[in-house]
Amino acid sequence: MLAFMQLVFRYGFFKFQNISLALNDLQYGLLVLSTVLLAAGGYVINNIFDQDTDTINKPNNVIVGKSISEAKAYNIYVALNCIGVGIGFYLSNVIQKPGFASIFILIAATLYFYATSLKQMMLIGNIIVALLLAFSVIIIGVFDLYPATYEGNQQEMAVIFSILLDYALFTFILNFIREIVKDLEDVNGDYNQGMNTLPIAIGINRTSKIVFALSFIPVLAILFYINNYLFQLQFATLYLMLSVLGPLLYFTFKIWNAKTKNDFHKLSLLLKWILLFGIVSIVVITLNMHYNA
Repeated sequence: MLAFMQLVFRYGFFKFQNISLALNDLQYGLLVLSTVLLAAGGYVINNIFDQDTDTINKPNNVIVGKSISEAKAYNIYVALNCIGVGIGFYLSNVIQKPGFASIFILIAATLYFYATSLKQMMLIGNIIVALLLAFSVIIIGVFDLYPATYEGNQQEMAVIFSILLDYALFTFILNFIREIVKDLEDVNGDYNQGMNTLPIAIGINRTSKIVFALSFIPVLAILFYINNYLFQLQFATLYLMLSVLGPLLYFTFKIWNAKTKNDFHKLSLLLKWILLFGIVSIVVITLNMHYNA
């Protein structure tokens, strides 16, 4: 999902704009690779510390301690982060912003602290995961747009970056909601491991009602966006209504009465598909604007 998002924005949005980009295709590929490697490292360290919880929540998906040893998993984790940060250091020097290498170190450190302690704090872990996914959208602007910005194209670049921020915000909101739904799905295993998630603290029913309320945020945001920016683009509007807004309203309807682990699993998967179609909408909007012009 992460790599797909970054490739969609580069080749489905940036390339259709009459702007210069800081990275060539190979360098951009390395940026995608770096973020994927760091995310994979976060996944590995999370699996190391979640062995007991995953045995209860997802017994068929346990890898560490079953398919590979914990020691080997640590070695893989270190290798993934070293390569990811190393690529980040190289790219930071390519754009002549060596200080930007600290971004990759910060991402790796945040993922480590998330796996070891932050995920056990109510809502904090949910926010961290959602922020990191949203930042994977922002980082392409930091490395591909910002270094190519100068006085002559500053206004145009600002508009493009603002669109990127809008999608990052959409990604954050949707993923934050999904993280809470995943906590609802995994409530039994999390409770047995002494974790303090929202469903454990206030109960499944109350948490479901909070998610119900939160789900109106992306619904209203999409309606606002369509009404203010996209209403003249009929195909893009139809696409958003059918593939993003419709499923979101269905999610809102279903979460109110969701109770079982299977219910929450299906709703979590639905949110993942909504996010995917939401990201693809940038391509639909760009093409609609391009061929309607």
